[in-house]
Formats: sequence, C-alpha cells, structure tokens
Amino acid sequence: MDPKLLQRQVEKILDETTDKHVDVIVQMESERDTSRQLARAAGEALSRRRLSLTPRDLLPGPYDKTISKQVRQETASTRALLGKATQETLGLAQIQRLARAPMAPLLRSGLVNTALARMVQPARKSAKEKPQPGSFWTSRAMPLRLDRDELHKLPNAVDRIKSINRNRQLTVPTMMEVKQLAVESEDSLSSTWGLEQIKALATWGVHDARGKGITIGLLDTGVDATHPDLQKKVAHWAEFDSLGNKLKSTKPHDSDAHGTHCAGTLVGGNASGRLIGVAPEAKLAAALVLNGEEGGTDAQVLAGIDWAVETRVDVISMSLGGLEMDAETPPTYTEAILSCMEAGIPVVAAIGNEGQQTTGSPSNDIFALSVGATDHRLRVAGFSGGRTQVIRESDFIDPKFLPLVYSKPDLSAPGVAIYSSVPGREWKAFNGTSMATPHVAGAIALLLSATSIKAKETGAHRTFLIKDLICGAVEELGESGQDHRYGFGFLNVLRAIDFARARGY
Repeated sequence: MDPKLLQRQVEKILDETTDKHVDVIVQMESERDTSRQLARAAGEALSRRRLSLTPRDLLPGPYDKTISKQVRQETASTRALLGKATQETLGLAQIQRLARAPMAPLLRSGLVNTALARMVQPARKSAKEKPQPGSFWTSRAMPLRLDRDELHKLPNAVDRIKSINRNRQLTVPTMMEVKQLAVESEDSLSSTWGLEQIKALATWGVHDARGKGITIGLLDTGVDATHPDLQKKVAHWAEFDSLGNKLKSTKPHDSDAHGTHCAGTLVGGNASGRLIGVAPEAKLAAALVLNGEEGGTDAQVLAGIDWAVETRVDVISMSLGGLEMDAETPPTYTEAILSCMEAGIPVVAAIGNEGQQTTGSPSNDIFALSVGATDHRLRVAGFSGGRTQVIRESDFIDPKFLPLVYSKPDLSAPGVAIYSSVPGREWKAFNGTSMATPHVAGAIALLLSATSIKAKETGAHRTFLIKDLICGAVEELGESGQDHRYGFGFLNVLRAIDFARARGY
C-alpha cells in the first residue's frame, strides 16, 4: 500500500477523535493472488453492471458440466468475468493458511506488542480468563488500541500494512414496533405478508423446498433458542467480546430482541398460528456480535465472519452496521467478504435505516449483497438507505476502473410491519432494513435447497451465480436498472429458482 495513503488514513482517524487512545483495525496485505484477481475481475464487471437497464442482464448462461469451473457464457455478468480469475477452487484449510501468513510482520513489531500487552493488562486483574486481541484470517486484520503517537508511527513501523481504519462502536439497529397490523390482519392470516410477496409460499408448494440441508450464518444480538418457533433450529452458537475473542461456555441467548426477530424471519415455523420463516427447514449458525446494551465493534463482527466461514455456513445474514455519510466506502470488510466469496458464501447485509443518501458499513461494501426495505404495497420505506458509493484508491481494483462508482442497495425486500419471534415466547412486528435482510438470506437458502447449485458449483462461481440469480430475478421497480431506493428491484425467490432450473441447476 502507498505509505502516503496509509498516512492519510491515520490523519483522518486522528482528526475525528481527541481521545488519548484510539481503537483501530489494522489490515495486512494479502500474500495470495487469488483474492486480488477476484476483486479486479469483479470490479470490471461491476463497472459495466451500472449500465444495465434491466436485472435480466445479470442472469448467467446455462450450466455446462464440461466447463463447470470456467466461464459458461461470455456475458456482462459478474460471474462470467470472475470465471477468468478462478480456474481453481482452494480448500478452506488452504485459504486459512494463506490468509494467516500476512499477520507475521505485525506480530513481530515492538510497537504492536507493547500495545497488545497494554490492552490485556486490565483484564488480568479482574478476570479469570485473560483475553487476547484476536486476529481475523478472513480479513487479515487485528484490532489494536494505540495512543496517538503510536498510531502516527504505525505506517512506518510495520511493513505490508494494507489499511488502517477505526474499530467502530456499533449499536443495535433501531427497530420501531408496529401496533396496527391492518394489512396482515385483513389479508394475511396464515403467514406474514413478506412470505407471500417474495413468493416463498409458492416456492414451498411448487418445488417442495423449505431450506433443508442449508445452514444460515446469523451475526446479530444472539438468539432465543427456546422460542417455540426456533426450537431445534440453532445448530451452532458462538459469542464474541469487543476484541473478537470467542467466549467459552456460553449458551444461546439474545441480549436484545433483534437477533431472535431476524432468526424467526429466516427459519421460524408457525407456533403463533402464522408462518413467519422463509426457510423453516434450514438451520442457524448464530453468533452474538452485538450486545443489546453496549452494542459491539467491527472486531466482533469480523470475528463472527471468521467463525461463520469455519462453521461452513451457506450464506451469512448481517442486519447490522455503522452509518457512513461519506460516499467513499471504507475497506474494513472488503477482504473478509472476498474470503467469504472464495469459500462460496454470499454475504447479505442491511443497507441501514437513516434514509436516502445514507448507507451503513458493511452493506455499502462493493461485494456485499445489500438490502433495502419496502412496505406491503412495494413502496420503498422512507427510512431505507441508499446512495452512490465510490472507491477512489484501492489495491484491489484495476487502476483503469478507478475511481469506481457504484450504487447501493442491490435489491429490496419486505421491511415494514414484519411479524416475527421475540424472546419470551412472544411475537412482535417491527420496521427496518434489518427485517428485510433475512428475507433475502432465507431466499438464498430456498434457492440452494431447490436446485443443484450447491452440488455443482464451488467457491466464487457459486457465490456470484447466487447473487446474479437473486438480483436478476427481481420484480423490476423504480428506475430502469439499479437505483438508490429499490436497487434492481423487489425480491422474487420463485422466479430465481425457475431461472436456475431453466439453466440446468
């Protein structure tokens, strides 16, 4: 990375805070070429994608088993261009080994080790366990708490640093409870309106697919696994502290109501008398990365992504993020999402609830599948975010495509008056892009359970096939092509499955 760019990142961080000590995420340069090839190919595809006037332009070509690891058909789809960069798929163990190697220069630094010792010192006096700051292999990153002088020196003290960003404090997304459920009460007595509108119910009937054999990674405030709609649905559990350490001997619980509500939309049943889950036969790998009272950190979320990939989930759902007013996208999550792509795992994230011309990170990352919210009449919710983003400088994107301008969200889904489970054997209806996101992640679970995509495709080919099908099959709404309100349009999982099967999946 250009030392001048690193120094600008440091100066921006120091300008934004007067604190004596600053929490940052330090990311190291990758020693493997695959992720760079992935990113550059995707950058080229996305630079073309913004000119598409219909989501159908995103759809992939037919499956051909004789060239299953190569390009099926030369189109402008992201997956077709990525085929040039991913002739081979690496195993998870190899991806992890190559990803951990870049951390060595950081761990050899005296400045860094001084900071690490200071970070764990307070815990030694009061805690039985001695937490150590984690390092995250999917993002090649480590959280550090540095004093201002140390932060200023860091770019010259350690070789091969890729970026330095704030380790932000994240809050649990605000949810507004809806007391009047006129639409659901009058028109949708047997299920939520969202399941009906995205064609989940039709998918169950036409394709007999309800998510069986699929695991969804839910990074949130936790989950109440004893809720009658979620019993026996939580297959894996983890909890992380603010440094990204996995806590020992914890059992599934929700520190808020947010995670349980999202979990219900993903895999819930009909214990209330109303069907609430998009993929009721799928399983959850749930991680607590946000505390209901204290919130969380980027480090907790990055640790959760590591764990989800190691658990071999099929899709990750993140109804979380931090508000970003700047059009320039922070790179904190880019490497981690690329690692997920390489493992064949799409990352679905909520665009945020601050309205037009705002987005949240990680949903505004160029490689995230970001989701906006609509009401039952398919009108975009006023709170739903979206804007034009820009990447001005990057070691990922081919310089000829910089600055790379792109739009978010990618698509929209039900996010108003969404009825789902909450802790205490209860159900409530909430508004938020947090509620829209699990509709999309659940739809991906249905897509995988109704087709042979999981068996026929691996790695980035699988990830971008899924994303192209989900975005390419939407109900076209809003402006022609992709816009800041609907993305490419409104989720239609039945059509996505039909398109996949028509192409040999």
